[in-house]
Formats: sequence, structure tokens, C-alpha cells
Amino acid sequence: MASTSSRALTLLSLLSAGGVIGAADLADRLEVSERTVRRDVDTLRELGYRIEPVKGSGGGYRLGADTRLPPLLFDEEQVVAIAVALQTAPAVLAGIGESAARALQTVRRVMPERLRGESDAFTVTTLANYWEFPAPPISADLVRDVGAAVRRRHVLRAEYRDDDGSPVRVRVEPHRLVVWAARWYLVAFDLESARWRVLRLDRLTAKSPTWVPFDERPLPTSDVGEFVQRAFDRGDMLAPWPCQGSVVLDVPPATAAMFAPGGAVVEFVSDRSCLLRMGAWSWTGLAGLYLTFAADMRQVEPAELRQAFAGIVRRLDEPSPPPG
Repeated sequence: MASTSSRALTLLSLLSAGGVIGAADLADRLEVSERTVRRDVDTLRELGYRIEPVKGSGGGYRLGADTRLPPLLFDEEQVVAIAVALQTAPAVLAGIGESAARALQTVRRVMPERLRGESDAFTVTTLANYWEFPAPPISADLVRDVGAAVRRRHVLRAEYRDDDGSPVRVRVEPHRLVVWAARWYLVAFDLESARWRVLRLDRLTAKSPTWVPFDERPLPTSDVGEFVQRAFDRGDMLAPWPCQGSVVLDVPPATAAMFAPGGAVVEFVSDRSCLLRMGAWSWTGLAGLYLTFAADMRQVEPAELRQAFAGIVRRLDEPSPPPG
């Protein structure tokens, strides 16, 4: 069992994350009894930390709003999280590489020697996935401006580039920023069309703040991530694969949007079918991607893709003899 002082610091670290944590949960994380947790809470109070009891079914302990914490109080897992987050952030946010590096150095300097070793063990190099073409890092200023509107619950005015590149003025209630496969999306309620939309953040240019508040609206689904994944009109662009094709599939647009690889584009045909444009490193590979949907297809373009499908059928009908 850890010493009282070490355990008390760990307890303070858990409470510093915010919110109410139950005594049973704290006891489980510290691997002690609830009685020991109460004693450790008393120890922290004697040291001047304001720890409030919260009664009721969701009760437990929480830090008082005016509690002053030590400059840094991290455990090993938090150190790993900070080191990885600060090193990978420039892969999705442009213009913060130097700031992230300086932040990591600042955190590292005030860490105890033991935790500094944990941090140094996680040196990360971010590479593009050979299977995906993620969007380039997005402007940190844009994320900050849109994020401020989301946080304050203020109406956002912006210009949004349509598929043909034409700017269109939009006025939305911004609900949530979502990052999926290094692509940034804004889930928002469009005040002009009176509908929920998913907007690609790299297509959006925020205007000056409106300072106009709005009330919360219930999302069409409780899972905001799934809402983004199933939005076929979320503004994705065809990835620059060497082989690109299009097929009309008898698959609902939302289903195709959710399961197509990154860099695919889904266009609405009907509630039960869609035009799916995708790319791959070879025509046969592209044909294989379409076959994974196990659906009827038509309007297969271009001719190279049709030939690839024919080649697959020929190989299945006339398998090559085994070697030797």
C-alpha cells in the first residue's frame, strides 16, 4: 500500500480533474477502504485544501471552486497523455508546432525526475496513413474562433465553400466540434434552412463574433460522433488516389457515408441508393472496395473500373492452377 502522503497526492490529483467522485470509486482507484479515503480527505483538509462532501445518490467528494492546487500534479498516465497530446497536436492543427514544443519543454522542466523519464519515453513521430488521405492541419485560429462560439453558445456567421468552391454565407448555431480521421467537422443547426448540418471546418471562414446567444436544441441522435459519420453531405472531398471511380450502389446514403473509407464522396440518389465516388492504388483494389458493400450496382465508371470487375469475375470462374 502506498504511504499516506503519496496516496493523498494521488487523491488530490483525482479530485483536481473536476466534478464529483464517489467514495467507493476513489477507494477502488486508490486500492484502499472507504474509511481510509475519509482519513486521506481529512489529511488534505488539514493541509488547507477545501474538499467538499456531496450528499445524495450521486454524492462523493469534490474540490471547492476556489481551491489552489500545487503548480503541477500529474501521475504517470497523465504524463504520458500530455507528452503524446502535445507531440501529435501539430498533425491536426496548423500554427501551433512551436507552441506545443515549448509547452512540452515547460511541463518537462517542472516534472519530478521519475516522471520526466516517463515523458521522454514517449517521443512520437506522426506519419500519414498509407490507407487514408487525412486533411492537412487546420488553422488553430479557426478552431479557436469556432470553438469560442460553441463554448459561449453564440450564433456563428461564416462563409462556407460549396463543392464547386463558391463561397456561401451561412448563419448557424454551432453545437460541437468533432475530429474524425484528422478531419475537423462542425455540427450545427442552420438557421436559414432550419436543419441540422455537418460542415467541414476547413471549408469554413468564420466572421466576427455575433454575441447573439441561442438556446440548446436536442440533436437528431444522442451520439454526435455517429451523426457526423452518417452525414453523407458533410463536405468530404475525393482523396487523390491514382485510380478513381464512381458507382451507383443500392445502399442508403447514410450507410455508405459511415462505412466508406476516408476520402470517399457520397451523393444522394434516393433513400435506398447513392452515388459513391472512391479511389484506390489499383483498379482491382477499387473494385474490391465496392464489393465490400455486397449491394447491387450500376453506372460503373470509368471503363477501367468495369474491366477490373470483369477481371475479378474471370479469376473466380477460371482459377489459376496451383504452382508446381
